[in-house]
Formats: sequence, structure tokens, C-alpha cells
Amino acid sequence: MTRIKVCGLVRAADVDAVNAARPDFAGFVVDVPASRRSVSPAEVRALAARLDAGIQAVGVFVDAPAATVAELLNDGTLDAAQLHGSEDAAYVSALRALTDKPLVQAFRVASAADVARAEASAADRVLLDSGAGSGRTFDWKLARACKRPFFLAGGLEPGIIARAVEAARPFGVDLSSGVETNGAKDPEKIARAVAEAHGADAPEAETTRAREQR
Repeated sequence: MTRIKVCGLVRAADVDAVNAARPDFAGFVVDVPASRRSVSPAEVRALAARLDAGIQAVGVFVDAPAATVAELLNDGTLDAAQLHGSEDAAYVSALRALTDKPLVQAFRVASAADVARAEASAADRVLLDSGAGSGRTFDWKLARACKRPFFLAGGLEPGIIARAVEAARPFGVDLSSGVETNGAKDPEKIARAVAEAHGADAPEAETTRAREQR
């Protein structure tokens, strides 16, 4: 089963839609003024507390102070942090010294060299995207070459998730604008996206099936 994260939740109604659809992860963009989906630490605490058990809260940060990220992880607000800025290996190391919670590092992918950079990340998982929330897809064949589990992002929406999973073989998919209508999260699109992702085979499922057929 391919995992799915629905990102960019800003309203209680968004969280309610996620609770109904049951994705694996819910994402909150924390203190990123350039993003229309940005929420403050106080807002993310209230929204994350509204999530049903079993849905992990992920904070998306862009070059935030490591102490700020660690605080929201260590106080139980967030289950994981996604680093979506210019954070380097030294930043990841510094953050790891402050928390043992899972870290996801995002990489913009335009070439095989970008995939190689992602493979070398010290984060627990990586996310491969076409840009910083660009909403555009990229060459999924590049992503498929990644030798470690990854989230696939960029231009994904209901109707193409199964094709993306087949082409890239990600651990999980990450959607934000693709499950919105007129700039707001759409419960119907969220439900469709989750159903499509959970109906698609992740690499682990493919490996298990191969073993069973031997």
C-alpha cells in the first residue's frame, strides 16, 4: 500500500476532511510567510490536536531555527518534520541533536545528480519534488532511480496517482494543491486521492508479492 500525505491544512474543516478520508500523514506549513497555507505554531498545535489517532502530523519548515522545529516535535504537537528549504547536512545533524523524531528532507529534482543528493541525505526519509510547492510534475523516471524510500510530490492529483506510483515506485505520495478547489481543501478530492494511493502498490508490497510467488 502506498502511503499518502495531505499537506497544507489550515482550517478545522481541513482536518475534519482528513479524519474522514484517513490518509497516513497530515501536513502543516509552519511559519512560512511566503506560503498562503502557512500557520503559526499556536495554530498548528490546535489543528494537530484535532487529528484522529493513527494520522501522523508532519510540520513543513523552510529554514526555520532548529530549536523551533524541535520544540514542536518534542512537545508532541508533531510526529515528524519535513525540511523544505536550503537545510544542509549540518542543519540535519544539529536538529538530530535536539530530537529523535523522524525527519524528511525535500529535494528539487531536475537531474540524476539531484536524486544522488537525496540518496545521501541523513534524514530518515526524503521527498522528491519539482520545486518548492510548484504544483508541477517532473520526470518520474528520475525518481524511480532513487535507491531509498521516498515521497513523491509535485503536480499530483486524483486520477493520476496510480500512474505516478507505477512510474516512480515511491514509498508515499504528497498532495496539497491537487486536493483543492478554488484554493481550499476539497473533502471529495481528498477522499479520492487517499483511496487511489491506498489502492496502489508501494515497493514493499511489490517485494512481498515477489517473495510469495517464488
